[in-house]
Amino acid sequence: MSAWIVLLIAGLLETAWAIGLKYTVGFTRPLPTALTLLALVASMWLLGNAAKTLPIGTAYAVWVGIGALGAAILGVILFKEPVNAGRIVFLALLLISIIGLKLTAGPGGDST
Repeated sequence: MSAWIVLLIAGLLETAWAIGLKYTVGFTRPLPTALTLLALVASMWLLGNAAKTLPIGTAYAVWVGIGALGAAILGVILFKEPVNAGRIVFLALLLISIIGLKLTAGPGGDST
């Protein structure tokens, strides 16, 4: 499987554990806590696998970016967090940054 696909899945799992933190209610709810920790471990493991091929700076930045973007979007959808033009602009810039990092990854960042 391509390192970029592995990294995408890792980033989506980062989104999952970040959102899961809200549902754990301070780690007082066992099932949400277990699922959040599982997503955290899986996300880190996949990031480590992607970093075998991809430059670590690029892999980490993309991983964090996917997680941050996903958490911000789901925060608006699930938790009715405020949204305004400025927030939309900066989230769009974050998406552009993630895509830019992918496009400029250079040697070692193209496959497996």
